[in-house]
This record gives sequence, C-alpha cells and structure tokens, in this order.
Amino acid sequence: MLKKTSFIPNNVCISDLIRHFILAWLLAAAAEYFFLPGELRGLADLDGLAQMSFVRFVGMTGGIAVLLTGISFFVNLQRAERWCIVAVFGLLAAASLSASGTWPFLAVCVFVLALLVFYCVRGWNKRPEPAAKPVKAHKACLWITLVLTAAFFLFAAAWTVGRVHSFRSPTFDFGIFSQMFYYLKESGLPMTTVERDGLLSHFAVHVSPIYYLMLPFYLLVPTPATLQVLQAAALAFAVLPLWKLGKHHGLTGSQRMLLCALLLLYPAYSGGISYDLHENCFLTPLILWLFYGIDKKNPAVIFPTALLTLTVKEDAAVYVAVIGLWLTLKSLLRFRKADTQNLITGFLLLAVSLCWFFLATGYLASSGDGVMTSRYKNLMYNESSSLITVVKAVLLSPMKAVFECADTEKLPFIAMTLLPLLGLPLWTRRYERYLLLIPYILVNLLSDYRYQHDIFYQYTFGSNAFLLYLTMANLADLKTGLRRIFPLAAAAAVCAVCFCAVIVPKAVKYPAEVLARHGFYQEIRHVLDTIPEEAPVTATTFYTTYLSQRKILYDVRYSSQEHLLETEYVVLALPPSSDYKNYEDEDTDNGFENLVKLLEENGYREWKAIEDVLVIYHKEAS
Repeated sequence: MLKKTSFIPNNVCISDLIRHFILAWLLAAAAEYFFLPGELRGLADLDGLAQMSFVRFVGMTGGIAVLLTGISFFVNLQRAERWCIVAVFGLLAAASLSASGTWPFLAVCVFVLALLVFYCVRGWNKRPEPAAKPVKAHKACLWITLVLTAAFFLFAAAWTVGRVHSFRSPTFDFGIFSQMFYYLKESGLPMTTVERDGLLSHFAVHVSPIYYLMLPFYLLVPTPATLQVLQAAALAFAVLPLWKLGKHHGLTGSQRMLLCALLLLYPAYSGGISYDLHENCFLTPLILWLFYGIDKKNPAVIFPTALLTLTVKEDAAVYVAVIGLWLTLKSLLRFRKADTQNLITGFLLLAVSLCWFFLATGYLASSGDGVMTSRYKNLMYNESSSLITVVKAVLLSPMKAVFECADTEKLPFIAMTLLPLLGLPLWTRRYERYLLLIPYILVNLLSDYRYQHDIFYQYTFGSNAFLLYLTMANLADLKTGLRRIFPLAAAAAVCAVCFCAVIVPKAVKYPAEVLARHGFYQEIRHVLDTIPEEAPVTATTFYTTYLSQRKILYDVRYSSQEHLLETEYVVLALPPSSDYKNYEDEDTDNGFENLVKLLEENGYREWKAIEDVLVIYHKEAS
C-alpha cells in the first residue's frame, strides 16, 4: 500500500507544471525537426526553420503539456520526466550534430547534456533561500575596496581620456555623443548632425534619456573628455550596490572585498569602455541596485532603478523583463504568504518593461530611424525583420539557438566571460536562476553582430551585472569558510591575470602616447583651434570629436556631397585612409585625390596643414 501511494502525488505544484512544459516543448521541437526532410535539417541556414509550422508546434506543446499534467494526477512522473528531458535533448543533439557537426557545437551539447544529467541525479533545490545575517566588515576590507575602486576609476578615466587626447575616438560613436552634449548644453535637446548626415535627435536612433543624468556635471566642464570621466565614475559606482548585496547575503568583509575586486578586474567589465562612452555604462550599477532593492524588498529602490534602467536604451527593457520573470517564477515556486510582495513586484516589472519596449520600438519604427533588428538576421526566417521571429525561432528550434551560441567566433568571448568567474554563475541547483542567463545568451551569444560578443565593446555591461549577481548568490548558498573564500579568491586571481594580460596593454598605450607625444598632439589642437567655433565643418572620423562643439558637423565618409560642399571648412586626415572610400574610382585607391579635386572645383583652397598628419580646406567667399 505504501509503495503504491508513493507514486500518486498529493498535488501538482508549479515546479511540476514547469517540468511538464519543458518536456512538452522539447518533444514538440523534436517532432518539428524530424518532420523535416534530411536536406533541410542543417542548422547553418534558415531553410529548415522556414518549413516548420509554429501553429502546429504550439498546439503540440500545449497538448502534450496538458496530457502530462493529467497523467501526473495519478502517477508520479517526476523521475521519468527528468530522464525523458535528457533523452529528448540527447536525441535532438545527435541528429543536429549529424546534420551540422562542429567541434564547438559538440562541446556545448555535451556540456548542456551534463547539466541535464546532473539535474536528473540531484534534482532541484526547492528549499527557500536562507535568511542570512549581515556580517560587519573589518575596516581594512572596506578601505582596500575603496582604494581598488579609486584605482579603477583613475585607470578607466586615463584610458578613455587618453583616447580623446590622442585623437583615437572616432565619429561612431563618441563624436556623435560629443556633439549631442554640445546641443544639450545649448538647447537641452539631444540633437546631432554628424550621426545621420543631417539634424536629427539621437533619440530617434536610440531612446536614451538617461544621458540627462550626466548633463549637470558636463555643464561644469563642457568638453568631450568630461564624458569619458563620467563614464568611469558610473562604472566605479557599481561597487556600492555589489558590496551591499554581499552584505545582505551574509558574505564577510573579506568575501565582499574579493567580490568587488572580481567586478573591477573582470576583463569584460573594464574592456567595455575601450570604445569610449556609451549609455550602456549605466546598466551594471543600475541592475545591481535593482537586484539589491529586490533582495531587500524595498520598493523605494526597486521602482526608481527599474525606471532608470528602462531609460538607458530601448532594449534595456529586456534586462528588467528578465528580472521580473525570474522574480515571478521564484516567488511561485516556493510560494509563501511573505512572497506576495515579490510576486506582485515581479509581475509589475515584467508588465512595465514589456509595455515600455513596445512603446519605444514602436516610436523608433514609426517616427525614428528604425529598430536595429538586423543584428539577429541569423534567426529571422521567412525574410522577417521582426524580433518576435527571433523568439519563435528559438522556441521552434532550440538546437539552432545552441548552434548559434557555439559559433567558433564566439568561443574567445565565452572563455573571457565565464572562465574568469570559474563558471560560478552556473554553480547552483536553484535552476530558476538560470533565467538570469537570458541576457548573456540573448544579447551576447545569439546575435551574429560581431561586436556583441567582443569584450572590448559596450554590449557586455548589462550581462555583466547578471553574471556577477549569480556569482554572488551562488557563493552565498555555499557554507561559510573555505567553500566560499577559495573559489572567490581563485576567480579574483584569474581575473587579475586576464586583466593584466589582456586589458592593461590595450589601455595604457593611449595615455602613454599622449605623454610621450604631447607636443605633437598640441600642434594638432593648435591648428584645429584656428577654425572658428561656429563655422560649419566636415572632417574625417578621428577629428570630429575635437571639432564637435558646433552646430554643423559632418563626417567625410558618411556625408552627402551636398552637405560636404555646404560646409566652410573640410578637415582631412593624412595619409589617405578608408575615410575616402566613397570617392574612389572602381578598383583604384584614389579617393583622397578625387575628393581634393572636387573641393578645389567648388572653391575650396588649402588653408592649414601639418605634413603627413592633416590638411584643412577652406571655402573662399565667392
């Protein structure tokens, strides 16, 4: 009798429903895949996805999930379903590898399969997260953290300001932001002429009102270098919420110190500033503050930081939505009366972020410059340009998603983001936390836009916050003592090695060059300063930043000929480069000569020059 009743569950809980749905999803996806003829099962293109039926897939998923739920009222399916998930994924992986096998794809499939087997054997940790008692930090740990933070700020500021003073900050994107802040100072509006070859609000390209937070500080010292310093300050500020999160989760002072060092030395964090200021720099501190507000159950922190995060960029809604989804699911899985606030908060975060996303992208599509959906063209089948198609593609073909994440080009990025953390974001049996990996997968791995999986661009700042939070939360689940301190210290050591080997050599060359060639750069500034402040200018990419404090500015490469010839001064870099590509004849490298000829034919004469560095043409009054 006892043996019989052990197979009949007392009730079906949320975790059971989720397991039913996951198995149903995999079975439906497998069915759609095996319905395809052999020649369409390859994952390198979109032909197979185009032949799948999303309606049929949804119907099969729903039907199987309902069937499994019904059976579970009479038979305990827990262990059988776990192993079925492993079996179905293994079958899909084997078939996909047979059609589109690569070594990286095989490695990722084996890794995912190993995680699923571990889940089958050990199960899900259903215990509520323990309420940790905050531990007072020794003053030495606090002071060391402050010194590390100050050092990071100075390092980041020197790196990026060095780029400005050595004329290494190009039009896209720092020249744009420099002119935008000039307009903000003059009119309060985020206008530019250099971004899209004509007067246009930057918010028609990206909805980023967060920049207004920088404006009061910029007004004190209105120069491009100020913007770089403000970015360094924003990134250094992320240490504060991370320290407070560690304290809330019961980490000791030394553990919090190492956790903050981990952030500051993490190569994907400091590396993100190598391409100058971007609004994304606000994401890490704001998302960490949002996590802190959630963990403290403090609406006064949660909702302001969530709203500020949404103002960073139209796609920042993804980060808030994922946090809302995670919080909702986490609350439902272990629901108690005390979790009601978290459940409501999670639902509100999810709803508000989705509403904002559709409003912002709708505005860009109808009144702005459009939504940059082409970065996911590797998942957009049937010639679609909608982001909804990306979601459908991932649901229809999970192996296509795995295949895209395992692209050989992305392996160095995966190594430089997960290995320095020793894989700590994955060290958990609270599998709902894996939802917090969605930004890392969606933003950095699924896209085939190469800059999104490069640690030296700004696209890592959002996912960094999630990876660091997961690292901290998973460490807090471990018992105190060596089980926490050893992996944390080891990860900090690996980050330090990567920082010194990968980041420092790239960063120091700019300030070092400015100091070593101060007179040379001073001469360039002196010559550029002879151009009247309000004169319309067209310049090559590395001179637009310095010349950005004016109403009319165009980039030689992206300017129309009409706008080029309307400007009073044209600044050209020497020796000739790709800036003059649009003026080249077919199969010849004579763009510079053709441009100079065009200028001279339209009344421009050489005005100032530095041999082998630059030449300025001035349009003489007719």
